[in-house]
Amino acid sequence: MSSEALKRLGLIELPPGYRFNFGGEQADFVETVGYILESLALAIVFIYLILASQFGSFLQPLAIMLSLPLSLIGVMLGLMLTRGTFNIMSMIGVIMLMGLVTKNAILLVDFANKAREKGSERSKALIDTGELRLRPIVMTTLAMIFGMLPTALALGAGSEFRAPMAHAVIGGLITSTLLTLVVVPVVYTYLDDFGSWVGRWAKRFTGAPEGDAAHAAAD
Repeated sequence: MSSEALKRLGLIELPPGYRFNFGGEQADFVETVGYILESLALAIVFIYLILASQFGSFLQPLAIMLSLPLSLIGVMLGLMLTRGTFNIMSMIGVIMLMGLVTKNAILLVDFANKAREKGSERSKALIDTGELRLRPIVMTTLAMIFGMLPTALALGAGSEFRAPMAHAVIGGLITSTLLTLVVVPVVYTYLDDFGSWVGRWAKRFTGAPEGDAAHAAAD
């Protein structure tokens, strides 16, 4: 609405020194959006720091956090199909997705790491991970989607205000679940190759054993 108002106000010629300024609810909305964006940025930073500390690597969390932009595809599609708007409630839904969508990627990466520690090859570990973790990933995703359905259907009084949050969450969960099973293992492979390359490069300049250099690069 404010963008449409700005377009129409732009057609009005004002005397020098005069300008339009939005106040009231519009000003409060702009301020709230700024706070939500700050919260979103902090959530991403904290998630990365926690994953880096738990996995003992700076590269593997990048593969996990790739599921975050994949969920935004579903958010936009969900709002588009329901003719919703990207408002405060849908932004809250995006913040909720930060923790929800990363759990699937965590399951994949952690299971693959444990399989490789037991001596499995990387490609076989990733394939086995996709097969064995598919069922729990789908079950948890469906449980969350069906839990958000009452809010998405907007059956109660005043529920239309909360419905965009559910639409964003459901759309983000669907696309992130489908794409994470394909994209995360591929990115995991590239990052693992990159870590090995950095390890070999560091070995040339430090003279450290290749295994220690590769481990230092991954960390």
